[in-house]
Amino acid sequence: MFFNKLTDRLHQYWLLARFDKPIGIFILLWPTLWALWIAGNGRPDGLVLFVFVSGVVLMRAAGCVINDYADRDFDPHVDRCKQRPIAAGKVSPKEALAIFAVLCGTSFGLVSLMNWYTIGLSFIGAFLAASYPFMKRYTHLPQAYLGAAFGFAVPMAFAAQTNSIPLVGWILYLAVLLWALVYDTMYAMVDIDDDLKIGVKSTAILFGKRVREITAGLQLVILGLLITVGLMQQLSWPYYAGLLIASGLGVYQQILIFHFHKPDCFKAFLNNNWFGLAVFLGLLAAYAL
Repeated sequence: MFFNKLTDRLHQYWLLARFDKPIGIFILLWPTLWALWIAGNGRPDGLVLFVFVSGVVLMRAAGCVINDYADRDFDPHVDRCKQRPIAAGKVSPKEALAIFAVLCGTSFGLVSLMNWYTIGLSFIGAFLAASYPFMKRYTHLPQAYLGAAFGFAVPMAFAAQTNSIPLVGWILYLAVLLWALVYDTMYAMVDIDDDLKIGVKSTAILFGKRVREITAGLQLVILGLLITVGLMQQLSWPYYAGLLIASGLGVYQQILIFHFHKPDCFKAFLNNNWFGLAVFLGLLAAYAL
């Protein structure tokens, strides 16, 4: 009996942290790897790589936990979210906060292995991650705030690898911030009806019928920023081949969201995993030559 109860609790915690849905891990991992490979000139330090990959997994889980805690009064009214552990009453808010603390504490233990610059930046990253879920109450731009939080691994990676954040690091950070804004807007298009009913704000609501044009324009800006990164680092042709593939994926995403069909909007969001992978493979090949 005890073993069954323990197994059920751990399963609920697993679901709360969304370990059953690794898309969030990958979509955070790719820009982190972009930054590490650029900062390390194609050869990132092994310990830094381990700490940041582990940190992505742990902090993504922590972000999911605090997001569900913040949305515990909203999720029961959203079709896609009503079966989440807190919304369904299977995990208490106090339990969620305890799990969040454990995940953040473990992440800080890892980042403490890095230099003081990186440790200092980690407090900013943790604040952004913890405060993001509450932004949808106050601003129509929570997706931009999410981008600032999700992308903060970029300057931290440069700080850990080089003990500095050069201009190219900030340009890459801006590209990642805008990329998160785009893909999370596509994600928000799935929930737009429920969000309007319960008063939650999003860029999908803010952009309205212009969401396709605005996200397409942002995708062009992202591409321009990534090209700038390549030129500044004097990267070879495989990197640009990766960007070409990523551009094609961006076009495909626009086709998916064209008719505002919710399942296709969700597919567009998921497709960003391949966008991130395409850019990384291009980087990997460029540094391998």
